[in-house]
Amino acid sequence: MTDQLTRSPSALRVVLATPLYRGATLALFFSGLGFSAAAPHIARFLVEDLGSSLTVAGLYYLTNLTALGAGYLVGRRSDHTGRRLGPFRLCAVAGFLGWLGIAFSTELWMPFAISALVLGFAGAATSQLFAAIHDELQANPSPAGDGVISYVRMSLTLGWVIGPVAGSFLGAQLGLRAMLMATAVCTLAQLLPLGTLRDRARNTATGIAPTPNTQVSLKTMWPLLAFTGLYILVYAGEPIKYAYLPIYMNDHQYPPTLGGIIIGIQPLVELILMPVAAVLARRTGMLNLMVLGALFGVGANVLFALSGSPVGLLIAQVLMGGVWGIFAGLGIIVAQRLLPQAVATASAIFISAPAVSSALGGLVGGLGVGVVGLPLVFLAPGALALTAAGGLYALQLRLGRRI
Repeated sequence: MTDQLTRSPSALRVVLATPLYRGATLALFFSGLGFSAAAPHIARFLVEDLGSSLTVAGLYYLTNLTALGAGYLVGRRSDHTGRRLGPFRLCAVAGFLGWLGIAFSTELWMPFAISALVLGFAGAATSQLFAAIHDELQANPSPAGDGVISYVRMSLTLGWVIGPVAGSFLGAQLGLRAMLMATAVCTLAQLLPLGTLRDRARNTATGIAPTPNTQVSLKTMWPLLAFTGLYILVYAGEPIKYAYLPIYMNDHQYPPTLGGIIIGIQPLVELILMPVAAVLARRTGMLNLMVLGALFGVGANVLFALSGSPVGLLIAQVLMGGVWGIFAGLGIIVAQRLLPQAVATASAIFISAPAVSSALGGLVGGLGVGVVGLPLVFLAPGALALTAAGGLYALQLRLGRRI
């Protein structure tokens, strides 16, 4: 089978034929479905069910910052032992218990504590799967390897397309606590597609695990940290957009159907472009393509700020779909190649970056809207994306050969 997969250029065929890739694809779909169902309604749950003020509810998102440290600890341990699927299962169970605990919370402090101490580790489940996929690709190289990662990553995006709609429906019909319990079930369901599958290290003919990796120095990690920091600048526009774009459209009395189309076009474009980005990157280079993606983000935010029309907002969202079609499909690949001796650590740091971006975006958006108002606040994430484009270009000049 290995020879057959190596000869085949079809990434989809490789994914369907390999138990780990197939299982990871379904697991990430459940992960995206559950988390995206809950994410838009957490603040509402805190206010309506636990009596929080709007200000305190907004502070909940700062608990996401612990995900970066938790992910690093899990990734470092995984790289030291060579085990990926064991930590993945533990993190998935932690996520199940965390969301269940939030669903049954009776005091306002409980979701804050649970999110900071438990759900931070739950997010590391995704990074462990990508580390396991990397190990499999190293053991069974395929010319479609980058495409495999893009297809697996697409399933997470697909979950994010369906999850908000499913969460809104379930919350309206059965209440927010029931919706949070469904999120817990989806998080636990990540375990089912992988069954009793064991790590690549334990499936070799000898059964001998690889030599554990030594700890990497900060100097070795700087390219990864620089890349992740630039990714954070690009991503910071997302929380600003989701916080203020619906308000802007409501203030201008956009029909609900039109508003839904404008919001929903981005993930659809992203899904279409992710496999395309993997093909284009072979010709242009990954970082060069990411420079273009960051510039798409600049154009999108300028349109949000200055267009003043539904057509302009729709074009802006199409451009944002281009941003994430590139970054979502290629980002994890670049991160792992920048720290090949510790791929679980690299995956964990990169995948935890959106949590930091949420805090940064909330801060920039909150300050910016107070100073310049809507819609000019969108010029701030445009400036961040332009800074990221320059940084990515400089990174390409220095590290392009490594990627």
